[in-house]
Order: sequence, then structure tokens, then C-alpha cells
Amino acid sequence: MSKDFHPTVDPTKMGLGRSIAVLTSGGDAQGMNAAVRATVRVGLYAGAKVYFVHEVGAAYMDGYQYLVLFTCQGGTVIGSARSKDFRTREGRMKGACNLVKLGITNLCVIGGDGSLTGANQFRTEWSGLLEDLVKAGKITAAEAKKSSHLNIVGMVGSIDNDFCGTDMTIGTDSALHRIMEVVDAITTTAQSHQRTFILEVMGRHCGYLALVTALACGADWVFIPEMPPDDDWENHLCRRLTDQRSRGCRLNVIIVAEGAMSRDGKPITSDQIKKLVTDRLGFDTRTTILGHVQRGGTPSAFDRILGSRMGVEAVMALMEATPDTPACVVSLSGNLAVRLPLMECVQVTKDVTAAMAEGRFDDAIKLRGKSFENNWNTYKLLAHINPPDVKSNINVAIMNIGAPCAGMNAAVRSAVRMGIIQGHTMFAVHDGFDGLAHGQIEPINWTSVSGWTGKGGSMLGTKRTLPGKMLEEISQNIAKFNIHALVIIGGFEAYVGGLELVQAREKYEEMCIPMVVIPATVSNNVPGSDFSIGADTALNTITSTCDRIKQSAAGTKRRVFIVETMGGYCGYLATMAGLAAGADAAYIFEERFGIKDLEMNVEHLVEKMKTTVKRGLILRNENSNANYTTDFIFNLYSEEGKGTFDCRKNVLGHMQQGGTPTPFDRTFGTKMGAKSVRWLSEKLKECYRHGRIFANTPDSACVLGMRKRALTFQPLSDLKGDTDFEHRIPKTQWWLKIRPIMKILAKYDIKLDTSEHADMEHVIKKNSSFGK
Repeated sequence: MSKDFHPTVDPTKMGLGRSIAVLTSGGDAQGMNAAVRATVRVGLYAGAKVYFVHEVGAAYMDGYQYLVLFTCQGGTVIGSARSKDFRTREGRMKGACNLVKLGITNLCVIGGDGSLTGANQFRTEWSGLLEDLVKAGKITAAEAKKSSHLNIVGMVGSIDNDFCGTDMTIGTDSALHRIMEVVDAITTTAQSHQRTFILEVMGRHCGYLALVTALACGADWVFIPEMPPDDDWENHLCRRLTDQRSRGCRLNVIIVAEGAMSRDGKPITSDQIKKLVTDRLGFDTRTTILGHVQRGGTPSAFDRILGSRMGVEAVMALMEATPDTPACVVSLSGNLAVRLPLMECVQVTKDVTAAMAEGRFDDAIKLRGKSFENNWNTYKLLAHINPPDVKSNINVAIMNIGAPCAGMNAAVRSAVRMGIIQGHTMFAVHDGFDGLAHGQIEPINWTSVSGWTGKGGSMLGTKRTLPGKMLEEISQNIAKFNIHALVIIGGFEAYVGGLELVQAREKYEEMCIPMVVIPATVSNNVPGSDFSIGADTALNTITSTCDRIKQSAAGTKRRVFIVETMGGYCGYLATMAGLAAGADAAYIFEERFGIKDLEMNVEHLVEKMKTTVKRGLILRNENSNANYTTDFIFNLYSEEGKGTFDCRKNVLGHMQQGGTPTPFDRTFGTKMGAKSVRWLSEKLKECYRHGRIFANTPDSACVLGMRKRALTFQPLSDLKGDTDFEHRIPKTQWWLKIRPIMKILAKYDIKLDTSEHADMEHVIKKNSSFGK
């Protein structure tokens, strides 16, 4: 991101006299509607005229100045297809003619690599197409001159996540939700009968869905096209399944990508694997091919927010484009929206296919991106026990602190297994710092954590108690159990507790050991990380509940729902759920509000009720204001809305902390747990002096957090300056910058800050370790 100040640019006038056409092409993907909605509403906000291209038939364009589109629908409401006409020059001439007649010179394309490549070809041919149209008398020379240049911006909508240059494509996270729902259901029945399940997922020639599913469920084996198994894979697979059964595992899961193949390029099918397992091992084996169920259903909160953010950035890119600007694609890099040259991304995507065809499988993995490579390496390490022959004589303790949240167990599992792989002895500390003080510590092994990735809550047990008053007992137990390193997984209490242990190093030498804090809380309020484990699951719970609440008023005219969310003083859940669920307002502590703001929101809803939409949604963070409580806001809206709308109130409560973790939280927790132990192993080597461990430097006690594009370790002591300890939140929070998007999408007349925007980057510079 760069800051270029344009004091004279009014964002509401950037699009005056300009027209934008929006189309969805190729296979449909959940979240496309959110992208369409954001593109249309931000286009209208900027003063542009916005058109739909229905069913990618460029001959059928309808201009809309006003739009009502709900983000809670899957697929795409404007229709998506693979257009045969557009592959011919005649078809593209027809499309160009329609665009020129309507004065459209800005095209926003939402689709896969084929759709985006076709759009770029259209742009490249544009001048020639106009010349031919003038010669044929279809358009005038004046019309051709007025439309002399075509700007194109792409957003990648594909469940396959097969487009290089972006960490996540729109629809991928929702597809993973569908897959994990099936995996969880299969797990229960398979354990009852001691079965082997083979699950085939989509993805064409990309193994992303299969790989992340395997990582998220701890599958015994995964077949992906980027890395075919070794020639002796049949024997290796049978040995692994037999070994798992001998360890007492009642369930075997094998994940197969639909494009899976052997080293010599022959397809590997689910039926082929089933026959192998049944004939060789005699295991009761079942096959499930998911098919198009992966494309269906409502989009996840991640996909709704991703589609909305991408739509906003796409409009900004079109408004700022010049005749020299290459066609670009809006991508997700870590936690940032970036613009990349479209054809660079297409070329790298083609390079992956070429690498697989030529048998350069290591190159194929690398070309998919750093994070795909990290996923593959993490899966290989954690999937099967392979401890070193020599023990490290290092003892690492793992504990959960604060309120439980979904994904904690995934982090514990991967930390335990990574420690065992590195030769360490792993200890589980039950009930947080209380357990550490009272000796509730026991060894934990490889099989102890089997099946933990999909379990919600905290299997170790957790408490909010801080260590400050138990330092003497804690130091004694660290010495008694000979603990050399500590993994602390939890929320704000884990962060503060870690700080207290670091401060105690001056008095207690036992505390001079490497420590790492992994943020895990629904509130997403831990300094040092943009995301916490558990927040995505809570966000999806809130979003799906808001969907149900709104549906309950489907037959009722003019109703406003006021929903209270958790989060302490942190407004992350209220803001992001508001963006995902299409809320009219979200009240949070970080953005002060008063009676005038409440009055403005009521007036806005009164106006909204005059349109075709007769429902309103207001979110309120639980600690947003001590005086303007949920009851107060409910009473105010009820009174002021009399005769226009009635109100209903919902306090969601602890349901936000429960449930099985989302695919994101499972994989995020898994990667965080594994990375934390690898880091501790390196720190232990650095801190080993004169036959013992001694760590007292600030960088020996860190928070492992997601910062923009990478997982980074930041000393606990360095983060104190960025912490509001009274309200238990970081002083700087990235998501506050996207709050205006929610207001614009809710059709509020506000000013959008355009001084900070995404520059055009290049694919080769991208090195994110997030998402994929």
C-alpha cells in the first residue's frame, strides 16, 4: 500500500460521466454476489453508471441505477456461463458494439483464469474491433473515438483456488466449508464401524481443496496433481493405514483431488484406491464423491467479506486506470488487497500446468505460491509419525489460557506432533496457569491428540486466571517437571500472562525459558496479530444467525433486528459480521457514537422501508457504550420507528464461542502450532549455554501473529506500547479502515478516504504465507 494524497479528488465524483459493466463468467462460486453487490454500490457511490451483463451474453445488457442484492445468496444472481460466442471474433465484435452503444469503457470481470484471459484478449483487440465496426457501419467514428480505450479489472471467482497471484479466490473458503461438513459427518459414522473413507473433492488440476481438507481433518493420505505419490505408493499407503489401525485408530481418511495422477501421468481414481485397500487389507472401505455440492450453499463470512473488499478495490482500480495501465486482477495477499497485472498471473498459472506435464513436481508446488508450499510441507510432517532416532532431551509444555474457542485444539495437536517429530517430550498443562501452579501437568503423545482438529472448545481445559499471584508455585513446577519451553495458546489473558512471566524473570530464574503466545480468542483482540484462532468460527456463527433472523421476517413487512455480539471492547466481530450480513449499522467502542448518530441511523431505516427492502439489521458490540445499551437502542428504535417498522432484539451470547471450528480456524491453528514449536526449537539452540537453557532477552518471549502478509514473531515487551490494557484491545486495529465499506454498501452518504490505495505489484514479488 502507498499513500498518494489527492486532496482535490471527491470519491463521490470519481465516476461521473463513466460507465461500468459487471459480469460473472465461467463456473459459479459462492461469494460472487457479494463482489457484484460491492462493485455496483461503490460504482454508484462514485457517480458512475453501472450495467449488468446477464449470462455473459454481451448482447443482453440491462442498465440499473438502483440495485438490491443480498450477499447471503450463493452462486451468482446475474447468471454465469462459459460463452462460446465470445471465443469467436464475431462474438467479440458484437460485444464491443453493445459496449460502445452504451458508452461503457470499464469492464469488471468476475471469473476464473479462462474468463480473465478472454477479457484481456478482448481488451487487446479493442482498437481493431472498433475499426472493423466503423468500417461495417455499426458504429460512428465519433462513437469509436469516445470509447477508444477499454479498462479491465478482474476478480477471481473460483472454488478451485487455481489462480496464481492470489492467496484465496472468491468461493474457495465456502467450498471448504461444504467439504468439512461432509468430513465431520463421515467421521462419526466411520468411527462407529472402523471404516476407511475415501473422499474425492473438486479442483480440476489444482490440489488446493484436497490439500487443505487433508490438513484440516488430519487425513492419513492425500492425492494432489501437483505432487503425485512415489512409484511404490500402493505399498506405502497400505503400511500407513495398517500402522494407524495398530495404534488404535478406528478411522482412516484418504482425500483425493479429482485431478490426481501417478508419476507417469495416469489418473488415480477413488475406485482404484478403494480396490487396493479392500483387496490388500480387507478394510471396510467407502467412497464419497462430493461433486457440485461444493459449489452450493450460502457463502462463508470470509467469502462475503473477500468479495466485498475485492469489489471496492476493483472499482477504485477502474476509476484510477489510464490508457497505459495494464489489465489487472484484484488479489488477496495475506491480509491486503493488491493489484497484479492480469497476464503475469495467467502466465504463472500456465507455468504450473507446464511443470506438472513435464514432471517438475517440486517446481509445480513452488509456483502455486509460498503458502501452498507451506501447507504441503506442514501436512507431510504432521500426517504420519516419524520421530528422530535420537531424543533432544527437551521438555515443552503446552497450555490454553482464557475463554475457550474453536481451533485451540488444532493448534495443540500440531504443536504436540511437531515437538515429537523434533525429538522433544511434550507436556500438557490442564486448566491454564492454575494447572501450571498446582502441578496438573502430564506427558502427551502422538495418539493423544488424534482427531483434535475438528473439536471445538479446549480439550486441555482453560481458565482466565493470571499467573501474577502464583509465580512461586509456577517456578517450582517448571523446575520439578524440567520444562524448557512454553507454548501459551489463548486470548488477551494469554498475552498478559506471558508478560507477567517475562517480568518475573528478574526474580525467578526458572522463568528464563523461551515462550511463545499463540492468539486464540473469538474477540480477536490480542496485540501483535491481525487474526486470532477462533474469530473466524465466531464470525460465521454470527453471520449465519443473522441470515436466519432476517429470513424469519421474510413474510413480515418492515422489521428491524438489533443483534448484540461478543468481543469485549473489541468491535471486530460486530464490524465484520455487519459487512458479511449486510447490516445497516454496527455500533462499536472504537468508533464513538452519540444520540445524533442513532437518530441518523433511524432516519436511514425509515427511508429504506420506502424501498423494496422491508428489513433492517443493526449490530451492537457488547461493550460499545455503557449508556447506549442494547435495551436502550431497542427502545429508541421501537419508539422512533412507530408506524414505520417494528423491532426485535437478539443477544447471541456464548453460542459464539461454541461449535466445530471452520476450515480456516483448523488450518490457521495447525500452521500456528507447528510454526511455534519450530521457532522454539531454534530459540532453545540459541539459549543453550554451559549445559543449560537460559533465555532472558526480549526476543525469547514472543507473540506469533499474522501481520499483513506473513506470520511473524514479535517480542511481548515490544507490544506493550501498542496495548490499551484498560479495555483489553490493541491501539491500532487494521479492520477499522474497512468500516467505511460497510457504510457505503448500506447506502450511507459518507466520504471514503482514497488517499491510501493499492499500487500495481508483480507476481514474482509476492511471498505471502497466509491463506492458501
